[in-house]
Amino acid sequence: MSLRVIVEADGGSRGNPGPAGYGAVVIEAATGQVLAERFDSVGVTTNNVAEYSGLIAGLEAAAELGASAVDVRMDSKLVVEQMSGRWQIKNPGLRPLAATAAQLIKKFDEVGFTWIPRERNKAADALANKAMDGGRSVSPQPVADVATAAPSAKDLARRIAADAAGPARVTVTPPASWAPPAMTAATRMILVRHGETGMTAEKRYSGRGDVPLSAHGLTQAEAAARRVAALAPDLAAVVTSPLSRCAATAAEIARAAGGVPVETEAGLIECDFGEWEGRTFAEVRERWPAEMQRWLESTAVAPPGGESFKAVAKRIRGARAAITAAHEGTTIAVVSHVSPIKLLLQDALAASDAFLHRLFLEPAGISIVDTWPDGNVAVRTVNDTAHLA
Repeated sequence: MSLRVIVEADGGSRGNPGPAGYGAVVIEAATGQVLAERFDSVGVTTNNVAEYSGLIAGLEAAAELGASAVDVRMDSKLVVEQMSGRWQIKNPGLRPLAATAAQLIKKFDEVGFTWIPRERNKAADALANKAMDGGRSVSPQPVADVATAAPSAKDLARRIAADAAGPARVTVTPPASWAPPAMTAATRMILVRHGETGMTAEKRYSGRGDVPLSAHGLTQAEAAARRVAALAPDLAAVVTSPLSRCAATAAEIARAAGGVPVETEAGLIECDFGEWEGRTFAEVRERWPAEMQRWLESTAVAPPGGESFKAVAKRIRGARAAITAAHEGTTIAVVSHVSPIKLLLQDALAASDAFLHRLFLEPAGISIVDTWPDGNVAVRTVNDTAHLA
């Protein structure tokens, strides 16, 4: 006997990109019974990646249940239109996910896609939010509590009737190519750590104190400027932290690039290290051993009188969004400090918090991150120091 199922799938990201998760519910079409639920985190990524992940999880669960026909219902118009072949996929990062979904579609005799409003996708949305809160369930086993996760038979009938009155269900034939005729331009950020200061050379915590570049730091800044000019002959602007060590580095980059404008972004300022400012790691560990240990274990913990990495991450994401909105589709240099650049790279690489204490960034080192309009991210370079040799 053939089994027809409804797959309701969703995904979300708190920050776009940010902590993301997906949810999928597989429902027996004839009875409205929930046959499977799946939800999981997908790290730090975009809404679109999370939505495609929910679709894939739902199709996998339907295949494992032996379904022969699948009606996919999602509130993501982008996924529905792209999988239906009406929209091409401009973001290259989404094409592998779409290709995976297309391979899964081949397992069924019939697959259709229907867009539904968000309020009719509450079960999958709830699972996606549960995943973003740290939940995980990839079991395709039947769900006991149908009432909380699935519609009743009467509600299902209403929803099917509403769908019939709305957009027609589309039987999918995956397109021959996911690529569009022309790629949408990415916003490229060339991330540059400021040159060396006296405190950098002594390996002291240097946060909000306005420490100038040393003579060696200025030489490093000049070398980084030449490197940026070579990497980006079309550089549109330089955006910098307001502190003088960054502003001086930014001025050298602007000069080497032919006088491009320099903009100041307060959100790019270094972490406030509070009472640890100006001290070495060894000094802090000796005087504040318990506080240091808690700080190393959690990004939510701040140095005494200072700022947590979690707080820095929040303002850095705001700064990144503002910079991207102002310079979409162009190449810009972003001059900042160790902590902000690490946090930008952590988000871009979907890395864990351990990344922050494992990545080393040299003074005047260069990293490159591309971001597309739909939120997809590609990291091209991390801590390039060839220009300093």
